[in-house]
Amino acid sequence: MSKTRTKEQLLEFVGEELGTSKWFLVDQKRIDQFADVTEDHQYIHVDPERAREAGFGGTIAHGMLTLSLIVGFCRDFAPALEGSTMVINYGFDKVRFAAPVKVNDRIRAVAVLAEARERGGHLLVKAKVTIEIEGETKPALVAEWLTMHIFA
Repeated sequence: MSKTRTKEQLLEFVGEELGTSKWFLVDQKRIDQFADVTEDHQYIHVDPERAREAGFGGTIAHGMLTLSLIVGFCRDFAPALEGSTMVINYGFDKVRFAAPVKVNDRIRAVAVLAEARERGGHLLVKAKVTIEIEGETKPALVAEWLTMHIFA
């Protein structure tokens, strides 16, 4: 996590970049493991030959796999709030899968603090997260990720 901030400091940080994650390799083993866990064995993810024939040049990662990596990507720079006892994943306001992540692509997250507001004594935080693909101009996805910071 990044340095601890007060609620007031976080509110002043709206519109600023929270951080950028390290590059992360999406290999076939990870894609296959995700297919097994989710029971989504569509050929574009697990059959290199058929995926090539379909025009992808090989297999591609599940969009939901890419989306699920957001938590791990943002862990190092997500805001830690003074007095917060826990942070929960609250959901997404918007998710757009803009480009496929091909097997052996490297991806990373860039997050901007889009909004922070009090809600029921807690703080609801919205981050605009862009998952970039190394060497590509178009991102893999853009999502508005919501987290709820709980105060006892």
